[in-house]
Amino acid sequence: MSVDRRKMIVEAAGKSFSLFGYKATTMDQVAKIANVGKGTIYTFFSNKEELFDEIMRNFIAEMKDIAERKIEQGAPFLDNLNRVLFEMLDFRKTHELTIKLSHEVMELGTPAAQDGMRKVEQAILAYLRGYIEEAVAQGDLRACDPEKTAFVMLKLYIALVYDWERSHSPLSKQEIAELFQLYLIEGLAPAR
Repeated sequence: MSVDRRKMIVEAAGKSFSLFGYKATTMDQVAKIANVGKGTIYTFFSNKEELFDEIMRNFIAEMKDIAERKIEQGAPFLDNLNRVLFEMLDFRKTHELTIKLSHEVMELGTPAAQDGMRKVEQAILAYLRGYIEEAVAQGDLRACDPEKTAFVMLKLYIALVYDWERSHSPLSKQEIAELFQLYLIEGLAPAR
C-alpha cells in the first residue's frame, strides 16, 4: 500500500512541478493532486528538495531509456549518435517539466530549477561520454578525451538544432548528420 502512495505522490509532484515550476510548487499542492494528507508525503520525502530530486532522477532515467532504444546494433557510430542526441534533446525540449523549468530559470533564476536543468545536461554528457568511450574501445573513434568530446558534440548539436533556428530555416536531420560528419569526423582541413 505504501508503495502505491509513494508512486501517487511522485506522479502528483511531477504534475505540479510541470504545471507550476519548482518555486510555485508546494507540498500542499502535491498532497491535493495526490489525494493524500500532507503528512503522508513526509513519510517518504523529508522536504520539497528531496521530492524534486526524485522527479529529476525519474526524468533522467526516462530520457536515457528513450536514447537507448534509438541505438541500432551494427549501425555506424555517427548514425546512432545523431539518433541518440536528437531523441534526448527532443525529449528535453518537449517535456512539460523541462519546458517549465527552462522558463523558470530564464524568468526567475530559481537556483533549484537551475540545478535541475544542470543535472539534465550532466546526465546527457555522462551518457555521451560512455558512448564515446565505447566507440573508442571498439575502434569507431580514435583516442580522445571522452568528456571534452561529449561536451563539444552536445554543444555543436544544440547549436545546429536550436540556435541555428533562431535566424535561419531549420536544418533537417540529414543536414545535421552531414555537418556532424564534416566537422567532427572529416574535419575542415583540405585533403592532402
